[in-house]
Amino acid sequence: MLPYLLLATLLSVCKGQNTTSYSNGLDFTYPYPVYFYNFTSQQQTLQMAYMDISPPQLHTNTLKGVIALLHGKNFCSATWNVTIDVLLKDGYRVIVPDQIGFCKSTKPVGYQFTLHQLALNTNNLLHSLGVASATIMGHSMGGMISSRYALMYPNETSRLVLVDPLGLENWFALGVPYQSIDASFAMELTTTYASLKSYQQLTYYAGNWLTSYDVWIAMLFSIYQGPLGRQFAFNMAQTTDMIFTSPVIYELPSLKVKSLLIIGDKDTTAIGSKWAPADIKPLLGHYNVLGPQVAAMVPNCTLLQFADLGHAPQIQDPVSFHKGLLDWLP
Repeated sequence: MLPYLLLATLLSVCKGQNTTSYSNGLDFTYPYPVYFYNFTSQQQTLQMAYMDISPPQLHTNTLKGVIALLHGKNFCSATWNVTIDVLLKDGYRVIVPDQIGFCKSTKPVGYQFTLHQLALNTNNLLHSLGVASATIMGHSMGGMISSRYALMYPNETSRLVLVDPLGLENWFALGVPYQSIDASFAMELTTTYASLKSYQQLTYYAGNWLTSYDVWIAMLFSIYQGPLGRQFAFNMAQTTDMIFTSPVIYELPSLKVKSLLIIGDKDTTAIGSKWAPADIKPLLGHYNVLGPQVAAMVPNCTLLQFADLGHAPQIQDPVSFHKGLLDWLP
């Protein structure tokens, strides 16, 4: 368990944190009020946590539009904090959910995790909030969900933004063997603060590290260590299986909406790289190559590359990232 004083210090880095109540990740104080969407799915009653923020002192008819931000596998909706503020300032209403199985949302037992199901859950959430059309923006795993969302609901997706999305290559076809959910679960149970940090430093931040990133490691690790940690670890194993078995690369040419693909060229993220054979590992996760290849496949797609950034450009270089994003948005 992360020592309390260190955890409290890390938490103070994040905007609006209440360091006295943060004990297990589920209590992490988000930058804006958190609401819960209650619904039934797969015969279970579930709660989906989300933030819904509109620009202050703006009437609805002056809004530029609605943007839904979908987090990645090792993230929560709170990790979008800087992006939320940038989009609010630019005149957008921003809706940011925690997917089922993650962070403040229900961690269900016996749930079938698929990209289709998570996209459906997100679509139902937006409908419950009176949103008939939105820009869907996803990072990492959230990019996969966003792609699936746009394929399922093209008439309800005004624009699509993919930030270093997973699924741009078929890891099994490249030689990575299938790993069972049980085996992935066993790996999840070995998660430590150090293992999370070393992995994210290598892939998410291209070998660099700032102390401001520590708060996100603390947030994630404390969920593993909290009262729902074992079920969270199993849900993470289930979502690893979902990602590995559902590459979206083959369907991306069918996208109908205007899209922006944002890539950190130094990103090397690849599900299965941990258990891939030694001769296969070097073939995986070359986003500097995957980005241009995918952009050429997708109709009406704009590619934005950052030569020196990794898997999380919105965190690593928020100024450059958000300038590129706002330059593309209407």
